Amino acid sequence: MQLNIAVLPGDGIGPEITQTALEVTKVVANKFGHQLTYEFGLVGACAIDKTGNPYPPETHTLCMNSDAVLFGAIGDPRFDNNPSAKVRPEQGLLAMRKQLGLYANIRPVTTFPSLLHKSPLRSDLIQDADLMCIRELTGGIYFGKPQGRSEDGNSAVDTCTYSREEIERIVRLAFQYAQKRRKKLTIVDKANVLETSRLWRETSQRLEKDYPDVTTEYMFVDNAAMQLIQWPKRFDVLVTENMFGDILTDEASVITGSLGMLPSASIGIHTSVFEPIHGSYPQAAGKNIANPLATILSAALMFEYAFNLMEEGALIRKAVDASLEAGYVTEDICTNGQPRSTSDVGEWIVRYIQSQTE
Repeated sequence: MQLNIAVLPGDGIGPEITQTALEVTKVVANKFGHQLTYEFGLVGACAIDKTGNPYPPETHTLCMNSDAVLFGAIGDPRFDNNPSAKVRPEQGLLAMRKQLGLYANIRPVTTFPSLLHKSPLRSDLIQDADLMCIRELTGGIYFGKPQGRSEDGNSAVDTCTYSREEIERIVRLAFQYAQKRRKKLTIVDKANVLETSRLWRETSQRLEKDYPDVTTEYMFVDNAAMQLIQWPKRFDVLVTENMFGDILTDEASVITGSLGMLPSASIGIHTSVFEPIHGSYPQAAGKNIANPLATILSAALMFEYAFNLMEEGALIRKAVDASLEAGYVTEDICTNGQPRSTSDVGEWIVRYIQSQTE
């Protein structure tokens, strides 16, 4: 099979972790007899530095002409510490999502037996937790207009906007994922306060009848935030709007014990994007110490979601599990033995995959 991917390393640790995931992608493609082609593109702060645009037209063309995008991370302290900056790296990510029509971010949250002790939550609460967070990605307060400051700079406004069509397509997707899993869907909103949430709930209740095999519940976001920590195993598929999803999915990362372990897939109208959920971690940039496993697991999602190659994705997961069991990990999740570098972990996983017989 021909696999044509765009590689967008981005900023901070992005180039290191993306290169590691790319090496894993190469060895898996070779092992299964696929023809892999790839091309690099600019996004984020590095794109601003070179073009003035955090998501240049050339990068968008590359993404549109590819079957999938392997993405690293964006962000730079130069912009974080400058509130008056007119152009920011994060605008590149939002532009990519909007222009590619990436309306759904899918984040599987599972636990790893060897990492249970790394979570701040009790092992008995998180052992065997397995949930999927689905976040609406192109609507809500991040994209609503008007947005800005008053003329005197003493007040600001952000607008949260959702259409019925935007809500229906993401909720239908969530129902479909629930049908493939344990047939339970939790719809998170703030319908007791927000008009947009009331539209979410009204639309979702209308869709319920189309999925009678799925048990549906509705939960206010503050309650969901609490129960996600108290009883994470009660959840199967969870769907919510853009800002709530941004917060809840980062909160869910503590279940696994490390942000460096969670992959994601952003899917929608055009080319899908596969990326770790963590940020650019600029303090570690260039030090070869960042955990590449979330990006490697994102490559597994890429094989599965973009190319429907389930066996290839499963082999990557098996290799990641083996590296965890062997304790061949980076310093953020290393408790016994010597922490390994980013590239060392990637090379270990590549060798493991090469050693497996079909």
